[in-house]
Amino acid sequence: MSGRRFTIEVMNGVNLDQLGNRDPVLYGSMTLPELEGMLQQEGQALGLDVRCFQSNHEGDFIERLHSLRGEADGLLVNPGAWTHYAWALRDALEIAAVPAVEVHLSDPLTREPWRHQSVIGELCFQSVRGRGPDGYRDGLVLLRERLAGAQG
Repeated sequence: MSGRRFTIEVMNGVNLDQLGNRDPVLYGSMTLPELEGMLQQEGQALGLDVRCFQSNHEGDFIERLHSLRGEADGLLVNPGAWTHYAWALRDALEIAAVPAVEVHLSDPLTREPWRHQSVIGELCFQSVRGRGPDGYRDGLVLLRERLAGAQG
């Protein structure tokens, strides 16, 4: 791995601040602060600088995506329910122009039919679904490999 530390933005969308209160069968029992702490530690171990952001406000989420260009090397993103219908989010991700991994704690493809569409999927080089918090770890590894490989 290169000596350069990559900056990874982890963005969690609508209702993900309610982890720990939501159905533990689907979402586990870890709270968002616990998840973010785990990602900070995992990022450190991988040689990554991890920044975390969460919002229940689509406009704030989009503004944050706009700010990533030139500020983050990669993105780990779980938009929550916005994944399935928020086309403005898709456009903002395209504008951000950073390598992105889509992550979901549960597997939307095994749930209600309306959850099967991802408006951001085509802009992400990988999607990790149904692995709980481990999926976020997987996403960090995928981003590190992608970014290190792009460096040559």
